[in-house]
Amino acid sequence: MASSALSPFCRPEEDPFLLLESSLRCIERILLFSEGQPLRRTWIEHPYGEEEIALLEEEVLPALQHCLQRVNEIDAALQEEQDARIAIAQLLEI
Repeated sequence: MASSALSPFCRPEEDPFLLLESSLRCIERILLFSEGQPLRRTWIEHPYGEEEIALLEEEVLPALQHCLQRVNEIDAALQEEQDARIAIAQLLEI
């Protein structure tokens, strides 16, 4: 997964994929510790019950995980390209 270490490119709070990863982990923790209790929402009086929690677990979490996996694949391809450019530049310096 992405790293929240200091970066010369942007601050961690400016990286939307770190936010997505953090959100996924938070939702996983909430579901883990809710122990089947309804989940309250700020915008509606009726909390998420068993059916809505099941949808989160079966549809939303896997979609977030898939999105992050795809982001990691894109990042890996970009890293490979960058590493190749650096290697070529180093060879040209010799």
